[in-house]
Amino acid sequence: MPEFAPAAGPSRPLYIVAEPDLQAWLATQPASVCAWVNASGFTAALGAVLLLPDGAGQAVAAVVGYGTASARKRSRFGVAPAATALPAGDWHYETSLSGDALNEAVLAWLFAQYRFDTYRPGKAAAALPRLKAPQGVDTTRLLAMAEGECLTRDLINTPASDMGPEQLEQAFFRLAQRHGATASVTRGDDLLTRGFPMIHAVGRASARAPRLLDMQWGDAGPQLVLVGKGVCFDSGGLDIKPAAGMLLMKKDMGGAATVMGLAHMIMELGLKLRLRVLVPAVENAISGSAMRPRDILTSRKGLTVEVNNTDAEGRLILADALALADEAQGADKADLVISMATLTGSARVAVGPDLAPFFTDDNGFAAALSQAGMQMCDPVWRLPLWPGYEEMIEPGIADLDNAPAGGFAGSTTAALFLRRFVDNPAYVHFDIYGHQPSAAPARPKGGVGQGARAILAALPQMLGVDL
Repeated sequence: MPEFAPAAGPSRPLYIVAEPDLQAWLATQPASVCAWVNASGFTAALGAVLLLPDGAGQAVAAVVGYGTASARKRSRFGVAPAATALPAGDWHYETSLSGDALNEAVLAWLFAQYRFDTYRPGKAAAALPRLKAPQGVDTTRLLAMAEGECLTRDLINTPASDMGPEQLEQAFFRLAQRHGATASVTRGDDLLTRGFPMIHAVGRASARAPRLLDMQWGDAGPQLVLVGKGVCFDSGGLDIKPAAGMLLMKKDMGGAATVMGLAHMIMELGLKLRLRVLVPAVENAISGSAMRPRDILTSRKGLTVEVNNTDAEGRLILADALALADEAQGADKADLVISMATLTGSARVAVGPDLAPFFTDDNGFAAALSQAGMQMCDPVWRLPLWPGYEEMIEPGIADLDNAPAGGFAGSTTAALFLRRFVDNPAYVHFDIYGHQPSAAPARPKGGVGQGARAILAALPQMLGVDL
């Protein structure tokens, strides 16, 4: 897990220097440092790292490039390479950065410490350098965000053989136990007797029983409900995916992993709210009991759904969970419901893997999330809940169609489908990717959280309270 170096004790300075400021910084350094920097061809390009030796050739300091403003717009966490390029030991930032820029530099270091080495027991991880927490940063908050991100990455990166519905349930209960939350599970055929028919329909073909996980924490403040898609592996069902389409399907529980990471942040920080986390956990498999194309399912809410593609299963399980989230009345009624899912490929076509698209009818929520996303280096992008497309999800033979034909507006029609199960107007849906296709600063290739830090920072404004 990420950690800071102890505040006491020696540490070496790491200078953060922008390209336009390089000559001014060199003017403050000894002639030997200037000669070394110039001889090394160091230009302070974003992420470039240079060790600074003493007269005996020992590295006593280092400098990392902060690049130009235009370079920083194109890349988050630009100073992260220092966290892996520097020799082991304790370091501290020497910089004039403050506020959000300093928080980004600290998060860059913490995120870069992440390693997924569960399946490499014979390869000892090299000792990593540690960073002292700079003055003026909220170390508790930053560590909570880093730990939540690491939890999300671990869950997504674990292969489906070891992260099925049962293992996701175990991780869910461990999280609840750590924070003193209460957790329960509805499993297998009990889903039918307790009113979750679509979760059961999606997961019944697998030898690993479907289930609904339910966690509750906090006894005062506004009620926040997080709902995360937990499809631990998605074969596509009878509308089976091609082999290439299954390669990343261990990440189809990325929505569940992300809300669990966010839940950790909220509980670790002790936010003054009542939190409920719902995760429908299934495997979309193929057997004689698999749901079929053109089956009609009756949801928890009573709406009927024609299954026109068994590979559009995520919205089915989310619908039952959202209906549960929406049922409470009076003081128990949710003040805000947020769902997160790796739901549609069309979202990735629209905005690519780096942005987390979201849908909401509330302009205030949208503004708060967009601002918080930029502040937290967790970019999000609003997509439209366009009412003109409502008829696309109405097949005629049933109330709703889980996979409208035509291929247009796939992410929007999925969000419109989910909105039918939430009467509460305070609702936001995220359609995330949950995977880093290639390594980037502080984000190795593999599972990644999206939207969680933006939500965390936006919660006070979205809930209208000081948390």
